[in-house]
This record gives sequence, structure tokens and C-alpha cells, in this order.
Amino acid sequence: MSTPHRHLPPLQVRERAACMCVHGVSCSSFAPGHALHLIQARLSAATPAEWVDAIVEQTDAENGVVVLRTVIAAERIEVWNGSGAVHEVSAGTPVALHGRYNVLAVGPLRFNVLQG
Repeated sequence: MSTPHRHLPPLQVRERAACMCVHGVSCSSFAPGHALHLIQARLSAATPAEWVDAIVEQTDAENGVVVLRTVIAAERIEVWNGSGAVHEVSAGTPVALHGRYNVLAVGPLRFNVLQG
């Protein structure tokens, strides 16, 4: 006789999952600031007019925060990324930010960012 299994709905399972970037491993989540999803990369590439040029003002490697200053409007934007974007930039690095799809471009590299 088998033991009945209690079914967990997908929502409960997702809430209990933790991204591996917290433990220093590759991101296992596509939530804002974690791994870049292929669709997110393609959508940002398909809408080139929405990229905004910026310069990195400062970085906080301990917290994964990068502070940007847009070139045209001089707007200060703070972004977070758990998959290593902060290690690819330093103060003065030119970058581009796609606001709608939350993608940070550092040369040929693309990162999913959380703005805030």
C-alpha cells in the first residue's frame, strides 16, 4: 500500500524556493536582479530606442548595488543585480540601461537588474 502524497500548488513551491546567488552560486531565479531570461534579452534587443546611456557613479560590491547617472537627463538611478554586474563595472564605466525590460548593458554583457 502506498502513502498518499499531499499535492503542493505551484505558487507555494515558488514561494519556498531561494535563489542560489545568495550562497555565491549562479542565479537560479529570473526575478528582477537575478539571471537574465532569454526572452528579456531578446525584447530589450528588439526595442533599441528605449536604451538610455549612463555612467557608473559608484558601486557597492558587498550589496550588489550599482549607482548610475544618465548622460542626457543626469538622473540618478540605483540598480541591484545578484549575478555579478557589480564586478564588471567601476566608477566611470559607460553602460546602457533598458528601463522597460530592466536590462543593464556593459559592453557585450547583459544583466537583469532591479531598479530602486
